[in-house]
Amino acid sequence: MEHYQLTVIGGGPGGYAAALRAAALGQKTLLIEKETLGGTCLNHGCIPTKTLFHSAQLYNKIKKAGEFGFSTGEVTFSYGKIQDRKIAVVDKLVTGLSGLLKRAGVETCFGTAQLISANLVEIEKADGNRLRAGTDKIILAPGSEEIIPSVTGIELPGILTSREALALREVPSSLAVIGGGVIAVEMASIFASFGCSVTIVQRSIILRREDREMVRRLIPYLRKQGIKIMTDTQLEKIEQSANGYALTVSARQKEETVKAEAVLVAVGRKASSGGLDLNSLGIKCSSRGIDVSDTMETSAAGVYAIGDAAAPGYFLAHVATHQGIVAAENAAGLQSVFKGEVVPVCIFTQPELARVGLTEEEAREKGYDVKVGKFPFSANGKAFLQGEGEGAVKIVCDGKDGPVLGVHILGPHASDLIQEGALAVSAGIKISELADLIHPHPTLSEAVWEAALTVGKSPLHLEHWG
Repeated sequence: MEHYQLTVIGGGPGGYAAALRAAALGQKTLLIEKETLGGTCLNHGCIPTKTLFHSAQLYNKIKKAGEFGFSTGEVTFSYGKIQDRKIAVVDKLVTGLSGLLKRAGVETCFGTAQLISANLVEIEKADGNRLRAGTDKIILAPGSEEIIPSVTGIELPGILTSREALALREVPSSLAVIGGGVIAVEMASIFASFGCSVTIVQRSIILRREDREMVRRLIPYLRKQGIKIMTDTQLEKIEQSANGYALTVSARQKEETVKAEAVLVAVGRKASSGGLDLNSLGIKCSSRGIDVSDTMETSAAGVYAIGDAAAPGYFLAHVATHQGIVAAENAAGLQSVFKGEVVPVCIFTQPELARVGLTEEEAREKGYDVKVGKFPFSANGKAFLQGEGEGAVKIVCDGKDGPVLGVHILGPHASDLIQEGALAVSAGIKISELADLIHPHPTLSEAVWEAALTVGKSPLHLEHWG
């Protein structure tokens, strides 16, 4: 029986990051993955979604080529070829990850893991063979799974989760999306871009964790893409119909029927145990996942948990990566702490929405002297010349010269621009300091600068904007 200093169970972003960091620290490391390296993010989530998003974004840009002086003729697409490219991108990244782990000296084993003790793991391979590995420390990274609501008809054949939706070879003529979170809205945006008639059915509000003003500004853009948004609407049942499905929904004590060729269930994800018997090791859990300290250690000494499976559940690949690094360093005897107060979130709609820190609502609830600075991309030279003047930057701060509490960006490349906000919030930079920072011209980042100017001074390129 082989013995390892560290065994990582789960090869997603957190798991493989932990394995790579442990190997870099000289630890003899075993990584166990039951399906494919990269986990949900690389194979059925972040990467395939953003690959399709990029194709949708490019398609929309090509259709506007005439505005820039180009004659393209009729613009068509092959969704099958778009899918082929997505598969190629994923395969290339998985192959690269496999090589990276091998070169780092990480031993990878494919199979289903079971915890025999805090120092012994059993792996059942696909062929039924079992093997055991001794280990000094363990990192649990089993990830998460789809939440399937208890609704009549939800089990009907052909009902999609995001995993199946990402693998479709053809765009359905119509799609009903159940849910209003990040996955639901991103998938709606992708399919709408390719001509699908999309209806979002959400029992409360969409993107409820985001700044309400920014969501209100996003909604008209979604509707402009042809997405129908039904909020405060309860799904009662799903039935099969001649051309797909009929959804009975109720809103304001009134029932109506939504018909669609396809139905996507995307109400969210929940922590998974990966089939591991956590109780046998005395590992404490809650409805939010495995309980961990700020070192990512569980209630069982020498056993750590990271990523989607660890409470409170960020469900973000970049958080899992950082938690994996922290856990690996502590398992190797270093002292490392995970700080989850400043976590950027990116939503890949058209335009993109990103945020970090507190929303305006959260800042007011916490009792801050809330001041808000805003600046539209329509007044930003770079955005205007690119034909991407949609959206705005919003900065929430404590008083006219207090620290930046939150940054919210709706607009082009918001997912790239938000990191300046993350640095500002993390470092406790004052709004005046952000306003005094020289930003290059012409760039989209100038919108962040001018939003900061609106708090204590005044923007240069706009008299007033609400």
